[in-house]
Amino acid sequence: MTVPDRLPAAPRVRFAPSPTGFLHVGGGRTALFNWLFARRHGGVFILRIEDTDLERSNEASVRTILEGLEWLGLDWDEGPFFQSRGVEAHRAVALRLESEGKAYACFCAIEEVEARRRAAEAAGGAWRYDRTCLRLTAAEREERRARGATSALRFRVPDGVTAWDDRVHGETSFDNGVIEDLVLLRSDGSPTYNLSCVADDIAMKVTDVIRGDDHISNTPKQILLYRALGHAPPAFAHLPLILGPDKKRLSKRHGAVSVTEYRDTGILPAAMRNFLALLGWSPGDGRERLSREEMVAAFDIGAVNRKGAVFDEPKLEWLNSQYILDLPAERLAEAVHPYLEAAGMRSADLEPGGARRDWYLRVLETLKARSRRLTDFPRDARPFLGEEYDLQPEAVAKYLTAEKSGGPRAVAERLRALAQALGPLQAFDEPATEAALRDLASQRGDSAALYIHPMRVSLLGTAVGPSAFAVLVLIGKERATARLERVASRLESGEFRTPEGG
Repeated sequence: MTVPDRLPAAPRVRFAPSPTGFLHVGGGRTALFNWLFARRHGGVFILRIEDTDLERSNEASVRTILEGLEWLGLDWDEGPFFQSRGVEAHRAVALRLESEGKAYACFCAIEEVEARRRAAEAAGGAWRYDRTCLRLTAAEREERRARGATSALRFRVPDGVTAWDDRVHGETSFDNGVIEDLVLLRSDGSPTYNLSCVADDIAMKVTDVIRGDDHISNTPKQILLYRALGHAPPAFAHLPLILGPDKKRLSKRHGAVSVTEYRDTGILPAAMRNFLALLGWSPGDGRERLSREEMVAAFDIGAVNRKGAVFDEPKLEWLNSQYILDLPAERLAEAVHPYLEAAGMRSADLEPGGARRDWYLRVLETLKARSRRLTDFPRDARPFLGEEYDLQPEAVAKYLTAEKSGGPRAVAERLRALAQALGPLQAFDEPATEAALRDLASQRGDSAALYIHPMRVSLLGTAVGPSAFAVLVLIGKERATARLERVASRLESGEFRTPEGG
C-alpha cells in the first residue's frame, strides 16, 4: 500500500530499542525507516528506551545506542524517554482494565503453568493458559490474597479475529483463539512489555508503528489492548528481517552486526545510511546512491519489500568506496585521522598547517581510488609515511625472485640501474620519471614491465596499488632510490629464496 505524499495529520513515530546490547544493524535500519517516514511527512521522530528489563538493561548499552544513532545522522525530535520511569503509569493502566472486568488476577505459579505447557507439547499438542483463575469467584480471590498468595494480572482476550492493514504485508489477521490471555503485571507488580508499549504509545500519541517482522506476533495483542482502553490503534508496518548470505537471520556468525562495529572498521556514516535504506526498499528508479535529502524525498513505506533483505557486505564496501571517492581531501583527512591515530601513525607535520600537509593530502588523494574502507588508509599509507613496511611474500615471489624475470640477481641489477637513471633527474614528476624508466628499458632491450613491477614492490611492498609513477613521485627521489638500492642488496644477499619451479 502506498502512503500519500501528505498524511492528514503529522505522523508521530517512535524507535524503541531495548538497552541490552549494541545497536544491531536491524535496529539501525528500523530507526532509519522511522526517521525517513517522519521527515518525509513532516512528522515527529521519538526515541524511547525500553529499559523495563532491569536485569539486562544497562547504561553502557544506552550510550552505544545513542552513539550509533548520532553516527548515522538520525536526529530525534523528542526523547530519549526511558520506559522504566513510567512503571506506575503502566500499572495504573493495568488496574483500570481489571476494574472494568477486562483483566483478572492469576494465582497460578509460573512453574506450574510452564509444566502444563511442556506436558501438552510433549503430547504433541499446543497449549495456552486455560483460564483456571478466571473461574475463581471474588470471594475465592480475596481468600487467597488473605492467605498471602501473590497474583499476576492477565488480560482477558475476547473472542473473534484481530485484523489490520499492514503497510508492508497488507491485510493481516489472527484468530483470537490462538492468543493466550497475556500477562499485564507479573506477580511482583512489574508491567510486561506489551502493556508498557501500548501505554507509552498512547501517552506519546504515536500514530504509526514501524518495526521488524519479529514483532508481528505482538501486534494483535497490542491492538486488543488499544481497543480495550478505548483508543484507536496506530497504523502498523512490519519490516522484513535482515538476512545473512545463507538466507538465515543475520547474526554474529555472519560477522559484524553492530552499527558501531562498521564505524570502527572504516565505513562512512553516509554509506551505511544509504546501504541500510536499500535493505528492503528502493526508490524504484534504479538509483543505488542517494543522499539523505534524496532518501527523504523518495521514501515510501508502502514500497518496502515483504521478503527478507540480504546483508551484502561487498555491496556495502562498494558503496563506501564511492563515498570515499567523493570526499574532498581535507574532509578525507579528517575522516582518516582516528584510524591513523589508532595505528600510531599521526605526526604534527601532517596536521593542518604542518610542513607535510599538502603532500599528505596528495597521498590520500592517490590512495582513495583503491580504498573500500577508511581502515585501508593506515595500511596503504605506511610506505609513504615511514620506512617500516613489509614486502609481501607473494609480491616478492611474483616480481622479485621469479625465474621468468631472470631470478633475484637479474632483478637486483635492474633495480640498481633504475636508481642510477632516476638520480640525475632535475624534474622529478610523473612524465619525467616514466620517460627515464622507459628509456632505460629500451636501451637495455627489456620490457618496461620488468622495471615497473619490481619498482612498485620495492617502494610499497605490494604488487598492487596506485600508478607506479605517482607512487614514485610522492615518495620522492632520495627515498625512492634508497629503497631500490636497499631491495637490490637484499636480493643479492640471498635473503629472498627463489620459489621452487619459479
